[in-house]
Amino acid sequence: MEEGLVAEVGVTSSVGGKPATLLSVVDDARQIIGIDLANSEFRGAVINLRGEIQHHSSEPILERDGKAALALVHKLLEELLALANKPLLGIGIGTPGLMDADHGVVRTAVNLDWQNLPLADILTERYSLPTYIANDGQVAALAEYTFGERRDTENLVVLKVGRGIGSGIIIGGSLYYGDDFGAGEIGHFKVVEGGEPCRCGNFGCLETISSTRAIVRQARMIATSSPQSLLNDLASSPSDVNTETVLSAVTSGDPALENVLNNAGKYLGLSVAGLVSILNIRHVVIAGSAARFGDALVQPLLQEMRRRALSPLAEHTVVTTSSLGTDIVILGAAALVLANELELVR
Repeated sequence: MEEGLVAEVGVTSSVGGKPATLLSVVDDARQIIGIDLANSEFRGAVINLRGEIQHHSSEPILERDGKAALALVHKLLEELLALANKPLLGIGIGTPGLMDADHGVVRTAVNLDWQNLPLADILTERYSLPTYIANDGQVAALAEYTFGERRDTENLVVLKVGRGIGSGIIIGGSLYYGDDFGAGEIGHFKVVEGGEPCRCGNFGCLETISSTRAIVRQARMIATSSPQSLLNDLASSPSDVNTETVLSAVTSGDPALENVLNNAGKYLGLSVAGLVSILNIRHVVIAGSAARFGDALVQPLLQEMRRRALSPLAEHTVVTTSSLGTDIVILGAAALVLANELELVR
């Protein structure tokens, strides 16, 4: 109360003794900076203690090496710091790649050209603010648990499906990192022998079939080989086909695109069957840009998961799409700060 974080909001009815005083967190007592480094642009926001986004900012990545990517993080942070108008609780970051979350070190992030980068220390020293970093899929799970619609469970799996694929696991109300902080790194789980080459150097990884990058690649091939495809009515050329184009074609009932999404959902279902069988977690949420495909992706996922997992487990597993949209990683990064600074995630 002395620090302005909590205020009295009333008293309870007396049941024979002194009425209890009701307390509540003051929503705007502090602000948090949350940053998402996992997409084609770096995105960030200034957020209050209730997860309400008050200011946005973004920077395009373009083609940058690791040093330039770090400079871009500094630029984005300085924009957000200038937008903050309340004391800052800390900085939270969701980043692609393998992390050492305890020490805030990015072990490897191929797309950002980072290897063993002590990002938390770099930012804490420069901005004099507590900084917490985790994998983008992991913080997406924390966002869903903290701010999402699934409020009735302590256990949760979130699949973040976009240009890459990852997942985050909440067990007993806490984010599960795994022994080497790689829990949920399913995007590079090999699902097809002799499949397409993957950015990780392997072949046939889940990302090569079920990511939005893979879906768009297959859609462009369809647009090139099938002039009658709806894709050609929605884009000026096959190279202009993107996720929005695919979504429009699927909504309009293009059968070729339905087959692509059926296949993507099938392999996601294979991976979810493994998670369900090992963890027996009943609630699975699809997040990321692919969540907009809705039932076109979820139904083949469910069908394959039920075909492969033990029936009593699969039948009680609920798969839904996230309502948090494109800000899920930013919100998860804020939740990471709340969890560490205030032990507050609900």
